[in-house]
Amino acid sequence: MKPVAVCPTRSATISSAPQQGAAVNRISSADANGRFRSVVLPHLDDAYSLARWLTGSRADSEDVVQEACLRALRGIGNFSNGNARAWVLTIVRHTAYDWLHKNRPAVLVLVEDVEAVKRTQSIEWDVETPETALIAQDDATLLEAAIATLPAPFRETLMLREVQELGYREIADVTGVSIGTVMSRLARARRRLISTMTKGEPGQIGWSARSAAALG
Repeated sequence: MKPVAVCPTRSATISSAPQQGAAVNRISSADANGRFRSVVLPHLDDAYSLARWLTGSRADSEDVVQEACLRALRGIGNFSNGNARAWVLTIVRHTAYDWLHKNRPAVLVLVEDVEAVKRTQSIEWDVETPETALIAQDDATLLEAAIATLPAPFRETLMLREVQELGYREIADVTGVSIGTVMSRLARARRRLISTMTKGEPGQIGWSARSAAALG
């Protein structure tokens, strides 16, 4: 009996697992293997990226993606040739939340979107110079730390939009909320980031090279 592919880790090649009876719905092991490779594996980098941002750990993201791949394998017969990327990321998201509920329930901050979507003012960015480029490198590290402090619903929405470059409809499909809620969460996430990055004391997230230069 042919083995069925399972998602590889970052440092490993594709491993295999024995076929588990009715685990794959109404398709043969060979068909499941082929569909899994064509549907899931092209989006593996996106899966690891989302899992890492949700768990905050590269090692934990490996566990989440491995479990998500097993879930995808079991449900591959139900995939109806729609948006494969959104389908895979939806499974990764559900798996990550299950993992967080089990291992880190305190970090799951549920956010009720009671605010209407508001217009946000555009930010006038400085023209880049060698000096501002160095500052930007320093701020990139601070930005990642600031993103990690966002509530999970804001963090995942921001990452799906800015890193994965998903459209509003795709994000809505992945997260199971309305497009209006996606837009609201994205706007609020950006406002929180701006607030976090522009305030604080030395040694805190908001204390960046840009802040130091302004005071100097």
